[in-house]
Amino acid sequence: MKLFLLILTGVPLTVSPAFAAGKLTFDDQVELIRGLTAEHAKVKTYLPRSKKPLDYDSKGTWDKQAWLSAGEKLGPAARVGDDVQITKVTLENDKIILEINGGIKSGGHWYDHLEVGMGGNTNPVSNGGGTPSTGTYIAILFHKPLEPIKSAEIKKMLSPIFDFDKRSATEVYADTLPPEIKAAIAAKRAEPGMDRDQVVMALGRPVRKMRETVDDVEAEDWIFGTPPGKITFVTFNGNKCVKVKETYAGLGAEAAAPLEVPR
Repeated sequence: MKLFLLILTGVPLTVSPAFAAGKLTFDDQVELIRGLTAEHAKVKTYLPRSKKPLDYDSKGTWDKQAWLSAGEKLGPAARVGDDVQITKVTLENDKIILEINGGIKSGGHWYDHLEVGMGGNTNPVSNGGGTPSTGTYIAILFHKPLEPIKSAEIKKMLSPIFDFDKRSATEVYADTLPPEIKAAIAAKRAEPGMDRDQVVMALGRPVRKMRETVDDVEAEDWIFGTPPGKITFVTFNGNKCVKVKETYAGLGAEAAAPLEVPR
């Protein structure tokens, strides 16, 4: 039997009765849950799917062969370089169990196949199950009752398999940009002088592209947005943005003449 305590954030904190009277205070427990739940990390080793939590020693070691064997049965939950998320944290007397990417759930229920009705006409009780998940579980083993510890220490403990600090290549690249370009990207605004990658960072992928050659100069327009609403035209000469124009298409634009690409 387990006790469930609801934190103000709405995240359930799960502890065993023996652990509830242990050395960790309620504030300690709350900090661990808040500091770990929903955290993302880059995977540094093969991570198999497993219905039973994968044992991971608090000293930073694990049975690699056992993890590989688990993967042979159910396949991988993540490979090196993949991004994963801690979706649930359960505290027990001598271990912390992490649910990764939703754990393993079929997405269905026993009643999904039941039908009810009269006169030979029946309808299913359920519209079907939820979305299945293909994650896994990790049990951090301490081999003694848990003592006061912070979420940052747990992340460091997991560093052989997870990198919580690794930033994406996009983030590293963004640090090298001039301040005005960084400010425009943060404001989700395209500016003349940006290159194509920087425009994508600011506005995302264009809805449409148009290319035209005028006086032996090739220009390409990227169009962002769809009616009704704001439409942004970004014109490139080579790899550089040379013009940005915004316009608004109101309701009823579907009946109006096609929007003209600015030159």
